[in-house]
Formats: sequence, C-alpha cells, structure tokens
Amino acid sequence: PSLLICSDFMSECYHASRTTFVSATVTEAQAAKSLQLVWVASNDDLCVQWHQQVVEDERLHAEQERLAKEEAIRLQQILQLEEDAARAEEKKKNRFKHTDLLMQPRPIANEDDTLVSYFALRKIDKGVFVELYYWTNNNLEDALVSYSTRDDDGMIPTEQHGSMVWISVAASTPSKHVVPDHFLLPADFTQAIPHIVAALEEHDWPKQCVLMLVHFWGAIMTHLYWNSNDLVAQRALMTYQ
Repeated sequence: PSLLICSDFMSECYHASRTTFVSATVTEAQAAKSLQLVWVASNDDLCVQWHQQVVEDERLHAEQERLAKEEAIRLQQILQLEEDAARAEEKKKNRFKHTDLLMQPRPIANEDDTLVSYFALRKIDKGVFVELYYWTNNNLEDALVSYSTRDDDGMIPTEQHGSMVWISVAASTPSKHVVPDHFLLPADFTQAIPHIVAALEEHDWPKQCVLMLVHFWGAIMTHLYWNSNDLVAQRALMTYQ
C-alpha cells in the first residue's frame, strides 16, 4: 500500500463519484478533495495493517525456527541416550573386551652408544667415502672386542689441512676384514643403514645430504631384486647401486 499513488479525482472517470458530494455549498473541486482525503485515510490504514502483518509473519517465522531447533536438540539428545545405552549394553555383554589393561613392565631400549671403528668415524667426520661394512653387526662386534683388548694406544703423525697432527694408530688403520659395499649380504646392508645414518647425523652432516642417502638406500631395499631368490639378481643390484 505504501507504494500506491493517489488517483486524480478531478478526472472524467471520477465524475460520478464527485457528483455525489456536490451540493449548493460544495463545489466539484471540493468534492474531489474530499475523495482524495478519504483515499489517503484508507491507504494509511492499509499501510498500518500491512506493517502489522509483516511483524506478525516475522514473529511466527522466528517462533517456528525456535521450535525446530528445540525439536532437533531433543531428537539429538534421544539419539545420544540410545547410543549410550547401546554402548553400555555392548560393554555389559563383552566386558572382557572393554576391561582396562594395566601397563606391564617392558624392557628399556638399549641406549648405549654404538662403538664404531675410529677409522670409519674419521672418514665420516672428513666427509669422504667409507664402506658400509663398518656399521654391520659383525664389524661392530669386532670393534667392541678390539676396544676391550687393545693394548696399543700409540700415536702416529699425519697431515690434515696442511698441518701435521698426531692421531691414534686405531684411527688410521682400516679393518682387515672390510667387505666392499657391493659384496655385502642384504641382511648386513639392512643392519648397517640405521647405524650409519645415526653416525652421519651425529657428525653434523647436512640434513639434505643425509636425506638423499636415506632415499638412495631405501630405493635399493625396496627394489624388486632385493628379496629375489635369484642370487645373481641380488648381486647385480648391489654391484650397480
């Protein structure tokens, strides 16, 4: 109603309506004005009714939303109660399955440092090639036995970075039993990798280099030939790594 425009009551189509109000004391223009006042009053009343209806519709809509939310919450609570009851019943039927288990004592992981050949560690520290053999279980055991029985703590001179330094005999002597990488058995290779990775990290090798080697060795151990029954295929993989 607020968008309606008042008609022109002086137009010909309202002649009959004006005539009704015309008298000896009321002119046709005054009659048209009276019609206009009646229309405005009626339209104002319609606007008030329209606004009241809009407010009521909004109230009803809000009330419906509130009731819908309350109903959803009620249904969710019912569902939760049903699920809780079902879980309680399931626990009752299978009480041993849901019995809390006490943590039993377990062996503590061996945190002792691995004893590695001085010769191999110097190679790692200098960043030069060293055989994986030095980190196999066999050589680690040999290094431990050698350390426990070694009597020779002699020193020999060597040149490092243009200067003469003294190092122990053990640090300058390679193992007599060293095995080239391509002759390592898969089991020995697998044993050596975690130890040498730890040694690289302890000697502050760049993380990018360590990660590159880890990916390289990992690719070898996941190769099709790694678990092959064909010894020639295994040897080929180790030779051409």
